[in-house]
Parts: sequence; structure tokens; C-alpha cells
Amino acid sequence: MAEVITMPRLSDTMTEGKVAVWHKKVGDKVNEGDILAEIETDKAVQDFESEFNGVLLYQGVEEGGSAPVDKVLAIIGEQGEDISNLIEGGASSAQSEQPQTTLPTKHTTADNTPAAIPDGVEVINMPRLSDTMTEGKVAAWHKKVGEQVKEGDILAEIETDKAVQDFESEFNGVLLYQGVAEGEGTKVDDILAIIGPAGTDISTVVSDGATSAKVENSHPNTPKEEAVAPKESTPVQTSTDRIAISPLAKKMAEEKGIDITSIKGSGENGRIVKRDIENYQPSTQAQTETKPASAAVQTPISFVTGEDTETPNSQVRNVIAKRLSESKFSAPHYYLMVEVDMDKAIQARKEINVLPDSKISFNDMIIKATAVALRKHPQVNSSWGGDKIIHRGNINIGVAVAIPDGLVVPVLKNADQMSYSQISASVKDMASRAKGKGLKANEMEGSTFSISNLGMFGIESFTSIINQPNSCILSVGAIIEKPVVKDGQIVVGHTMKLSLACDHRVVDGATGAEFLQTLRTYLENPLAILV
Repeated sequence: MAEVITMPRLSDTMTEGKVAVWHKKVGDKVNEGDILAEIETDKAVQDFESEFNGVLLYQGVEEGGSAPVDKVLAIIGEQGEDISNLIEGGASSAQSEQPQTTLPTKHTTADNTPAAIPDGVEVINMPRLSDTMTEGKVAAWHKKVGEQVKEGDILAEIETDKAVQDFESEFNGVLLYQGVAEGEGTKVDDILAIIGPAGTDISTVVSDGATSAKVENSHPNTPKEEAVAPKESTPVQTSTDRIAISPLAKKMAEEKGIDITSIKGSGENGRIVKRDIENYQPSTQAQTETKPASAAVQTPISFVTGEDTETPNSQVRNVIAKRLSESKFSAPHYYLMVEVDMDKAIQARKEINVLPDSKISFNDMIIKATAVALRKHPQVNSSWGGDKIIHRGNINIGVAVAIPDGLVVPVLKNADQMSYSQISASVKDMASRAKGKGLKANEMEGSTFSISNLGMFGIESFTSIINQPNSCILSVGAIIEKPVVKDGQIVVGHTMKLSLACDHRVVDGATGAEFLQTLRTYLENPLAILV
């Protein structure tokens, strides 16, 4: 049976893709894992692999041409198979062995024939909420089957490879179907939910194999609750830690840069509403110094003598394992280490923090110094692109933050253009929201360089795995008091060790060493940043 392959969404901002190169021609044999084409997105050119075996029967986009996401890209099937009912009529860019007739239907029945979608029914697929997301997990459903849904209502909380995000409905109607049980996951573009008029028959839309799904019972004499078979599932964290806030208030808080964790809501059940944002006054507590961003630790587990226990991996930890393994074994790491005299930095921080409304950490100073140093060493701010090196035009610093499920890296965009106060406020805000699973996917994308700080734990030096597609990551140790030699005399000084992990494909040893020299100069002489 022929398989329809649509233009994939390879980044969260991608709306269309361009076929840079076809690696298979119509009539060629295709095996699972073969590269079909190179697709150019709004961020990069990526190889696109086939998930099926067969013969390439159809190309929906010619080489060098573009198509919107979800438009037919290719069809794979058996030699000579009739695919006329799968091909979009009049597609001038297409090449095919068969005549072009009808538009392909995305959802199919169990025998793979197109399934008609009733009028007024909207099929909602698992969204791609980050550029690396391949599947999502429903952490909590906010609507039950049979409940009324309005545009803007939160349907569910979806756990991606990076964070847990609210997913809002774009449609009005009744929730007829849940394609994923709470606590379970499914692939991107699989059916997540179906919304439509009450009592609508959607049996032709729903796959026969969707055992975890819940469907509204349209029989008039049967209570809706009986349509859902009881099912045991592993307990998962629900929305008890989630902050209740209206969509408008949330948008206003983001625009004003207000930390919603510091607001007490006046709406129903403590919900934060518009007037709370309008009347918000920063408290003195919000100005107090916080630990650097990576100060959170994993949730402790109980130890039972003689008994092994298991903790199921979250989506975040599974993806961390996958991406860090790929980075460690694909990028040739090497490490450079340097010790920095922090006496002048300590004095500069004291002087800055006596100013009104100023409260910066050493971590903030390191981020600023790193960003300015990257201006002078753009090669360190580059990425490996296979047959080319991509020199990034912006300096976006990723700051590693430990959360109970693993590690996330919120990104400070254009950090070289930010002041100490702006860096401090942004880091505190993102670290707080990261621990509460409140970060958006786009706040964790686009980094060009990463920093990991374990100094607050007393770790003097360590090395990190590069956060690809970055080519470098800086590991920051603790500031320690120790005897040092200055002007031929042994005195008490304060030093800090930095370790730079580099991808040797992009950054040569001398280049990395020069960058660390510049960074050390900025930290040992903070006024040099202004020159």
C-alpha cells in the first residue's frame, strides 16, 4: 500500500520547505533510512530520511522548488501501483508515474483508504512545539470528552523534549475524542484530539488501532462516562504546580517582563487576571540575589536497602540522553582550561550592587564577558554544517539550568547588547520559569554558545558536553580563596577556573586559546569590557 510523505515541519517557525537536492529519482528503489532529499528550512538544510521501503512513485516538489508544510512531498509504494487518488490535481512541480487527480487526505481508515471528515469536525494533531521534537506526552488533559471547548481554552498540557507547555484550542465545539491518554505520548502529527458538534459520528476518522483514545458515545441512551474504559496508568505530575493565569494576563506579563510566580491572583481560585498585571508592584524580595541559573538539582529519590527501584524517563531526559550521546560521539571534543584572578571582579560587583535597583551575580558578569569576547572571536560563535561552517550573526548565550527532569538551556538572545541588569533580570526570570516548567520552546532555541556553572556547589573545575549545534561550551567553577603570587609576594587571592570544550571541526586549539585569553582579560579587568 502506497505511503504519502508530506513536507515535514523541521523547525518550530517553519511554514514551508525547499527541496535543495533530491537523492532519489522517480522509479528508484527506496529503503527505510535512505536519504530522500535535502530540505532547506528557515534555519538550516537537513537530510530527510525515508521511513518506508518501496519505490519512489511521485515527487510532489521539484528540485529547487518550495512547498508549504504538510503538502505532499513524495509517495512511496510498489512498482506500478495506482496512486492517482493520492496525488494533488494540477501540481505543476510534480513528477509522477501516474496521472494527477485528487487531493490527498491526511487521515485514513484502518485499510488505508481516505477517511472523509464530517462537516464542522476539526482534527487536531500532536503539534511540533520545538525544532527537535519528534513526539509529545500529554501531561494533563484540561478538557474531558463531551465537554464544551471554546477557542483559547487550554485543552491539555503537553510535555516536549524541552518543557511542558499549555496547548490551546483554536476551535469551538465539543471534545469528541482524545487520541492520547493522560500520561502517555505519541508522535508529532498523530491525532491528539477531535472537536466538533455534539453527537457527530467520527468513527471513520479514528484509526481502529487507537487503543489509548477516548471517544464520545453518541448513543442517546448511554451516559458519556461509559464511553471511556477505565485504565490504570503510571502517576504523572499534573498541573498542581502550574500557575493559573488568563491568556491575556499571561501575554501582558510577558510584554512587561513580569515574573508571574511573584503575583498573587485575585480571580477565581487564585487565577491571575488582567487587573493583577496592571496593579503589579515589584516587591523588595524580587530584588534579592538568587543563586546562578544552574542551582536546581534533581528530585531526590528514596533509598530502600536491598530493593531496586525504577523511575520512568521523562521526554526531557530521553532527549537529553539522545542529544548528548550524539554530541559526544559525533563532535571531536577537546578541552582548554584557564585560572582567572577574580579580585577585581569581586570589587566591581560590590560597587555595582550598591547602586539603586542593581543586584547582579558573578554568573551575570561571566555571561556578559563571554558575549563581548565572542564579538572578537566569531569563529567560536560558529556551528558545524556538514560541508560548511555556519558563522552565526547573533550572539545568543544558552545558560544551562538543572530541573527535576534533567537539564534545559534557556537562551539569552543578543546577550552582547544586554546590560548587566538586563542579563540578571532575564536569567532570574527564565531560571524560575524553567523550574516551574513555564518556558516556551522558542526561549530554548537558537543558542550559539552555552555556559554551565556549578560553582555554587563548590566544584572547582569540570568539563561539559557541547550543546549542539554550538561548537563550544564554557564550564564555570567556584571562586576560591587561596594563596597567590602578586608582584613577587605571596598574598591571599580569589581565583576561578574555566574550562572550554570545543568542537575541533570548527574551533582550532589556538582559536579557543585566544578566546579564553580575551575572556580572562575581561574578567580580571571588568572595565576592559567598555573599551
